[in-house]
Amino acid sequence: YTEKAQEAIVNAQNLALEHNHSMIEQPHLMLALLQQSGGVVPEIMQALGVPPAGLIADVTAELGKLPRQYGAAARVALSPALDKLFKLAEGEAGKMRDDYVSTEHLLLALADSPGGAIAQLLSRRGISVDRIYQALMSIRGSQRVTDQNPEGKYQALDKYGRDLTQLARQGKLDPVIGRDDEIR
Repeated sequence: YTEKAQEAIVNAQNLALEHNHSMIEQPHLMLALLQQSGGVVPEIMQALGVPPAGLIADVTAELGKLPRQYGAAARVALSPALDKLFKLAEGEAGKMRDDYVSTEHLLLALADSPGGAIAQLLSRRGISVDRIYQALMSIRGSQRVTDQNPEGKYQALDKYGRDLTQLARQGKLDPVIGRDDEIR
């Protein structure tokens, strides 16, 4: 699992503890993925035209439906549904020929999980596995996940470069007048 995927799983566990839930369920993981700073899932949602804030509200409502447990010895376990989801995510990583399971694989597994509350929620918002793949290709391109921190490599040109053609169209480049030596 990549660093961001591990971070999302730990955050899902913390969310289960905060809400006094005895099991880490799919809504915990989805909320952790949506709230992850620097993660791919919020970028995918933006590319799909789905504002993450509305989706966060829907997932939080799903969390409210889960049973709570109270007491000093409250423990959190992994739900069987989430265990199956991790196996689906590993399958998605295998299909994409990636070496590590990343957050996008977890999102694809959540969207493809048969009968899952999150899959139904995403479906109601018009988010399908095919649309996620399309958005992922625009973000990730043909890059594969070959190390534990692939998110830092996605859209490297956007992060570290400037589109000079776009700046010229907007008239935001300095004029070239009086720079004969530099032009030569």
